[in-house]
Amino acid sequence: MSFLIGALSVVFAFGLVIFVHEFGHFIVAKKSGVKVERFSFGLGPELFGIQWGETRYCLAWIPLGGEVRMAGESDLEDASSQAPRDPREFFALSWYRRIPIVVAGPAMNYVLAFVLFSLISMVWGYPHPSSEPVVGELAEGFPAAKAGLASGDRFLSVDGVPVADWKSMAEKVHASAGKVLSLEIRRGDKTLSFKVTPAEDKGSGRGLMGVTPVTLQEKLGPAASVWRGAQQCWGWSKVTLVYLAEKIAHRQKLELSGPVGIASVLAKAAKSGWGDYFFLIALISVGIGLFNLFPIPMLDGGHLMFFVCEGIFRRPLGKRVVQAANMAGLAVLLSIFLFATYGDIQRLRTPAAPESSSPSSRP
Repeated sequence: MSFLIGALSVVFAFGLVIFVHEFGHFIVAKKSGVKVERFSFGLGPELFGIQWGETRYCLAWIPLGGEVRMAGESDLEDASSQAPRDPREFFALSWYRRIPIVVAGPAMNYVLAFVLFSLISMVWGYPHPSSEPVVGELAEGFPAAKAGLASGDRFLSVDGVPVADWKSMAEKVHASAGKVLSLEIRRGDKTLSFKVTPAEDKGSGRGLMGVTPVTLQEKLGPAASVWRGAQQCWGWSKVTLVYLAEKIAHRQKLELSGPVGIASVLAKAAKSGWGDYFFLIALISVGIGLFNLFPIPMLDGGHLMFFVCEGIFRRPLGKRVVQAANMAGLAVLLSIFLFATYGDIQRLRTPAAPESSSPSSRP
């Protein structure tokens, strides 16, 4: 039963994010007067479907994406042709009228994320870490868990220095990678002493014990929830872009999650509660929306790049240019997929530190 719930939670999450994305393309294409020949959930051959009006609605065999097939869209490589076109074909539209159709998919992912973030803040509450120096969770296999610390333990001092709050404790741990620390802990009505050697995080060089603070849930009103939803969409997008920029600038290895890793986390979130589960779906939706805006051929951002070039040069890109760009884009996407999947498998085989959105909050 547990496996079934996990599997269904993964299918629902991916299905919702994919459906919303493709629906964005679909509805804007319809409103733009473009004939939509096929609206498919999944890729590859059709499993089953129905014909409704001029559009075929179907479910395909490979549940890793979706397709909105518009009339004339397959002529992307022949977009420079001057032959007369059916006015309802995709490429019969001027380049700037195609842009809203392309952008609508990622935009709908952000709409979904915004709605979910807002509802979570209003129904379950906005999760934020407590400033109290109390252990919330421990990462299995990390120094704190190995030393015998437990959830609910309160830090009293680190190397004889009294701990005022979580931040001061975390800063001391972050600056002590590989050094033995003496911890004084309050557990119930007992005071205990521990020796812990923080592990060094290879990416940042900071010391890590593998503990997180207690998470507090604060319910917000409708207006505050809407504002929080917008902040979350912007904040997670910014964090992602800053992370990528820093890793690329310092030529460091990227830590990416692919389908395997995302599915694993989704299954766990479904068991921990609806709030965590929908928060993760919102986070995935932000990631999908942002990634699709990257100017990589084969993605929405790549199509957007082609159309902007068409506007600048006042003519569509040539067939060979588009072919070469698409082949390069496909190679990049396959490389990212394989790299992320390999990382997922490695992380499943070894314990990982709790994720952190702030360098001083989770040692």
